[in-house]
Formats: sequence, C-alpha cells, structure tokens
Amino acid sequence: MKTKRVASLPPLYTHVIGSLPRPKMVRDLLARRQDLPPDRFRGLMDEMVIFAIRLQEQAGIDVVSDGEWRRKHYIGEFLARIGGFERCRRYQHQGETKTADVVVRRMDAGDLVFIRDGEFLAASTDRCTKFALPSPFLIVVRYWHEDHSRGAYPTREHFLEHLTEIMAREARALVQAGIDIIQIDDPALTYFCDRQLMAGETTHDERLRQAWDPDVQFPRALEAIDRIAEGLAAEVHLHCCHSVYKRRSDVSGDYKPILPRLKSAKIDRINLEFAYQQTGRVDDLKLLPPHLGVGMGVVDVRGEKLQTVEEIEALAAAGIRTVGAARVALNPDCGFAPDSGEPPTIDEAYEKLCRLSAAAARLRAREHP
Repeated sequence: MKTKRVASLPPLYTHVIGSLPRPKMVRDLLARRQDLPPDRFRGLMDEMVIFAIRLQEQAGIDVVSDGEWRRKHYIGEFLARIGGFERCRRYQHQGETKTADVVVRRMDAGDLVFIRDGEFLAASTDRCTKFALPSPFLIVVRYWHEDHSRGAYPTREHFLEHLTEIMAREARALVQAGIDIIQIDDPALTYFCDRQLMAGETTHDERLRQAWDPDVQFPRALEAIDRIAEGLAAEVHLHCCHSVYKRRSDVSGDYKPILPRLKSAKIDRINLEFAYQQTGRVDDLKLLPPHLGVGMGVVDVRGEKLQTVEEIEALAAAGIRTVGAARVALNPDCGFAPDSGEPPTIDEAYEKLCRLSAAAARLRAREHP
C-alpha cells in the first residue's frame, strides 16, 4: 500500500538502503552512551540525525532514512534493546576470530524498540521516509546456536515465530508513527544465490557452515516476511544484498536462484545489488515476478573509486530496458555502513548520492521528456 508521499514520488525515484557512514563524532557518541544521562545522549543524537537527514536532502535523494546513526550495527541495536542475547559464541570470519551474540533467554517484547526513532525521522523531514528492520530469518541464521539457545527457544522455528511477532508489531508502530516505507533487510536470503555455499564448500564465515535447503528454509523466511508486511498501510521493501565488511562482500552470485521464489511474496519492491562485481546481473530481472518493483543498486558502496554519472545512468538504463521505467527505483547497492566501523567516509557517501541523483534526473528527462 502506498502512502500519499510514496504515491507522489517521481518516476525512477532515488532512495538510500538505510545506513550512512558515521562521522567520528557520532562514533564517539555511541561509544560513550553508557557514560551519559539518557536524555543527554538522546538530545545529542537527535542533532546528529538531523544532519544525516539534511545530507540526504541536499544530495537530492527522494526517500530518506535516519542514516541508522542511532545504531552501532544494523542488527545489534535491536538485540541490545530487546534483550535476551549474550556475547558468548566464538567464530571465524574473513580470517579474524570474533565473538558473536546469541540468544540465551526469551526476548522481552514489552516496550517497542524503534518507535521513537521512527517518530523523530517522520517529524524531521517533508520527504518520503524509510525505516529498515532486520529480517527474522537473518537473525535466526546468525544468532541461534544449539549449544546456547535451546533453553530459550528449543528450535530455530520457535525463535523465528517469536521474532516475527515482534517485528510485525514494530512495523505496524512505525507506520502509525508516519513512516512511508518499511524495509526488511535480509542478506541471508542471498546466501541461496551463492552456488559454492549451497554446495557445502568452505566459507569464510564459520556461522554459515550449516545445512542449507532452499526448498524448506526459503518458504519459512518468506512466510515471516509476509506476516510482517500483511496489512501495513505503507510500501514494503525487501532488501537482499551480499553483505558488506571492510569493502568486501560475504557471498557472491546472481539473483536467478531466488527471484522466482518471490512470486507470491506480499511485498511491493525488492532492492538488489547490481553495481558491485559478482552480485546481480541485469538479465536477472527477466525473472522478477510481475507484481514486484525493483530497487536497482546502481552505486557501488564498497569500492573507493567513484563511478561517473554516465556509468550509473548506463547501468540503470539497462534495467529499464528489461522491466520498464515504471517498475524501477534507484539506490546504492547496500547501506554505506551497516556497522559503525565500516570504512567509507561521509564525504564519499555524499558524493556517491549526489551522482545517483544526477543520473536519475538525466534518466527522467530521457524517459519522460
């Protein structure tokens, strides 16, 4: 369903995926959160978020987020606020030993997690707004572990069910707060695009060394997404990416294995990556179910090299030729900094967004002279 602001968006509208790089002041503020009175922290962060919103407006972006600057990590903030997780699982990721959170107690579904964040975003801009929530399936894949989680949730399915209830309630509250687009982030669905991972070959993320069965897992993941989307008085996006970590991706592969599986999905648009190498191919869009729009990732958020406006325009034009301009929106491949420590600078992100807006304007002039 479209809100009035979504219905008034221009053809080939531009939108961010969610996160922007955090300037050092924002990172320092996040690091000092426990040392500040809650009202003081909230007030300072409000000022920072206003800057993130104005940056997107100044760059010419049609749909803005809060930059996810209140979150140190796009999933971690939810885990910290909802409770029930402890950092106790050691694993290997891209040659580094890390310690991950896992669910060890039942989550507390009392207070809404993101309602104030959504209210502040909606009240701070006259542009269309988007708020991203992590997918239940993604959280299950990464944060349920048989050695630690069975006491709270005997199986992954029990965990998935409770997460879906919580996320559906969060989405409804955000829409009531004035958010125009709810985006459900699920890079875990893109794991099914990686032929090597599905074949059981070694992965650089130890958490992904498990049995994968798309015929069983994908329908369960999609059912959870559909339950969140059902009845929302807002547009619903699904974001599938190849993950970002220090300018590298976690998995590779085009979208042909998963697009046909979305034929019954109760979403409006799927946001995909096409600019970064070893991700989507424009001809994947021939398999896009007819009821879905696509957010074409035409700006590479990982590489330091800046694409020209002409390069961005050419990639978007190829997608338009495949599915038509009416079904296409334009976005960066992914969030610029899903984790606050990601390397892009805010200036790099701003310049890339400006070029995205310029390419969209050129395409609109050509498609709708």
